[in-house]
Amino acid sequence: MYVEREGGRLETTNQERRDPGQAEARILGHVVQCDGSRATISAFVEGSDGTADQWAVGRMISINLNGIRTVGLVYAVDMADRLWEPATRNQIKVHVELIGEVRDIDGRSVFDRGITAYPCIGAIAHRIRARDLQAVFDLGGRPSVQIGNLSQDEKIEARISVRDTLQRHFAFVGTTGVGKSTAVSLLLRKAVAARPGLRVLILDPHNEFAVTFPGQVERIDAHSLDLPFWIFRLEELVEVLYRGREPVVEEVELLRDLIPTARQMLRGGGHPQLRRASDAGGGITADTPVPYRIQDVLRLIDDRMGQLDAKHERPFLRTLRARIDSAVNDPRYRFMFQSRLVEDTLHQTIGRIFRIPHQGRPVTCLEMAGMPGEVVNSVCSVLARLAFDIALWSEGKFELLMLCEEAHRYLPADQRLGFAPTRHALARIAKEGRKYGCYLGVVTQRPGELDPTILSQCSTVFAMRLANEVDQDIIRSAIADSSASSLSFLSSMGQREAIAFGDGVATTMRLKFERLSPAFIPGTQKKEMSGDPDGTEDPDLLEMVRKLRNLPRETEQADPFAAEPPAPPRPMDPLQQRPSSAQQPEPNLYGRRAYDNAPGLFRR
Repeated sequence: MYVEREGGRLETTNQERRDPGQAEARILGHVVQCDGSRATISAFVEGSDGTADQWAVGRMISINLNGIRTVGLVYAVDMADRLWEPATRNQIKVHVELIGEVRDIDGRSVFDRGITAYPCIGAIAHRIRARDLQAVFDLGGRPSVQIGNLSQDEKIEARISVRDTLQRHFAFVGTTGVGKSTAVSLLLRKAVAARPGLRVLILDPHNEFAVTFPGQVERIDAHSLDLPFWIFRLEELVEVLYRGREPVVEEVELLRDLIPTARQMLRGGGHPQLRRASDAGGGITADTPVPYRIQDVLRLIDDRMGQLDAKHERPFLRTLRARIDSAVNDPRYRFMFQSRLVEDTLHQTIGRIFRIPHQGRPVTCLEMAGMPGEVVNSVCSVLARLAFDIALWSEGKFELLMLCEEAHRYLPADQRLGFAPTRHALARIAKEGRKYGCYLGVVTQRPGELDPTILSQCSTVFAMRLANEVDQDIIRSAIADSSASSLSFLSSMGQREAIAFGDGVATTMRLKFERLSPAFIPGTQKKEMSGDPDGTEDPDLLEMVRKLRNLPRETEQADPFAAEPPAPPRPMDPLQQRPSSAQQPEPNLYGRRAYDNAPGLFRR
């Protein structure tokens, strides 16, 4: 054993004593029972000397063996007779969980997980020395960042390996109000600073994370999002059209036939009836991300309804057409159908959302609070699928972290809930994304409602206060047996405290996160913008109604007293409605909006 002297010189000393001038009374306890993972220590304490505090629950102790110091975590303390005498020495029993061993190698303390030599009966136990405590949480030379300090000793930094935390996925769990969002913001700021090439896509259901990254974030909300409908796969588009309800199989099969034809028509494939059935698709399916026009789909539906042999399909075609019209004209779906020109802008969409190039803004915050709930699942599915594909085809040149706030919304444990394509896309990132540079971060307040497959793929977990017993059991099943007693503190931890375990840390540790500047705490911007932090003023009712309606501003603010527009002319006789050739507009594949109706498109 070594002790530090002035000038940095190391000097050997008896393992039972940390300082030569310290009294022999510092030998505080002896092992009286030991099994494969736990031990019991008998000790005497007095109320006046302060030794009782050294055996408090959560403290770490050291058990001396020949050249080895076994480290244990105190998880329970009791007295045999349950009677405390302040004037005399009181015998107590301390129950500890064995977590590893510390050895002195080349003049420094080195910690190893696991136990190679178990304590014998009568082995001396005492409070762990500071150098050994640092060795327990040392990452062994791996690049690391500080995210806080140990709860056992605030002088010791709590450090994590950013590379291992990201590459093997991570999860933040904790009940509402314990500081999850603030802790996640702190970790993301550290990760972006440590890895400049990292891109971060945050699925933000509460519109609160953008304030954390001033000057580094690209904010995308329901009004600025441009995600063309033709990027959606068939099952994702069906989720939009049916708005979470059970789809009609016949209508879905009709869409499966019509969309490839519409894609080919826009590419200049000519009228579908002039091509053979074998090459009608030209290698294009309903899932191929190739542009097409909604008006072409509607025209194909009208043509099919006019066929004599479509007697049984006609009701389904009519209903399908009504669903498409409803979605196109819904102002909440402007981000899908707002593009004025139908053209291939896939590279622009990917570049803006995934920050390629990042142009000094590596973080994208997708603010979903203003999006319709029935379309959020489809949007998340599209983005998760694109994230994996981009990382796959970038050949290792692209690193992306996809952070899912309130992850139990997209990845519910009940397979009957949620949206299956979203679950599959995120599960693919969790299982295979590490190989291609696509990582997953999960944040939830109800781990019991989260898909256990996803949580099992998160190799680093930050568990904050959890009151629900079911949620605590989920976390207990994920931690190693040698550190299971650490989770006994889950229901009583304070603000900003967490128990971190997994590949991103050296060993299971209880830490307290750094304080984040109030300007960077998620959600603070909303309070500042309100101008009424005390909540004494009434809200702006007109503004609330405007946002509730979600209409374009020019439509909503029209003058209600303006003169009525002139009535449309009465329809002429069908034989006289045929316009001259000079009045017919020239066909233009790219000149109309996706939802414009072509002349003569609809039958009466």
